[in-house]
Amino acid sequence: MRWIWIDRFLEFQSGKSAKAVKNLSTAEDFFRDHFPGFPVMPAPLILEGLAQTGGILVGEANQFQEKVVLAKIPTCKFHREAVAGEQLRFEVEMLLLRAEGASVGGRVFVGEDLVAEAEIFFAHLDKARSKQMFGDHNFVFSGELKHLLGLAQVVAQKGTDRQDSGG
Repeated sequence: MRWIWIDRFLEFQSGKSAKAVKNLSTAEDFFRDHFPGFPVMPAPLILEGLAQTGGILVGEANQFQEKVVLAKIPTCKFHREAVAGEQLRFEVEMLLLRAEGASVGGRVFVGEDLVAEAEIFFAHLDKARSKQMFGDHNFVFSGELKHLLGLAQVVAQKGTDRQDSGG
């Protein structure tokens, strides 16, 4: 099963930055066990939402021609918990984009409260080797994620329309 930890994009500037949100409903499976009577989103899932936002930014920068995978998280710090009923806002900024990969700086907020911050490095899989292992199928950007990517493109286009009209 593949989980998508982004509900929608608020902003998307190709190759530069992205903002997305995740609404934390009590219906989320993880809240039943984490923790009964005090539903807290597990920290690794918060980080995964930030990584998905950053990974989409990195993938889109190369028109999704690369298989982008999370390679390492050099720094990560959590400042508070996120609980059911809150809305997470993931904000990422491209720090570096090169042929072998990219890094993003990201922050997670609830309202104006900082929940977490991290630097995330993504690798581009070697095309020849990944083709041998996985074929032409892009297992990273597929299915539900493609739908979400379509929504990101709509948000990016709306931003372009506003800039073109001077507003």
